[in-house]
Parts: sequence; C-alpha cells; structure tokens
Amino acid sequence: MADTVVIGSLIYSHVIPLTLAFIGVILLCSGIMDRKKNFAIAGIVLFFAAGTLPFLILPLVIGT
Repeated sequence: MADTVVIGSLIYSHVIPLTLAFIGVILLCSGIMDRKKNFAIAGIVLFFAAGTLPFLILPLVIGT
C-alpha cells in the first residue's frame, strides 16, 4: 500500500505537472509566434493547471 501511495504521489507531483507545463509552453510560444490566440490561451491555461493541480490532487492521493 505504501509503495502505491509513493508512486501515485510521484506521478501527480512530478510527471503530470512537468508534461502539462511543457505542452503549455509549446502552445504558448506557437500561439504567440503564429498569432493564434486560441493556442496562446490554451498554453496559459495548461501552464497554470500544471502549477495548481498537484495541490488539488495530492491531498486526495495521500489521504490527508
């Protein structure tokens, strides 16, 4: 049980935010350079989601 919590918390605290932030930066850059407002907004939303989702999901995974 403890191994599952450690792996789950690692995934939700390090892997998913990193992936979301990377995709968000790519979308943000391509949206600004190609003047596509939808891509830029999606990049901003993904980047902020990468920063806030661990604080919402980790208490559920850890159980506090």
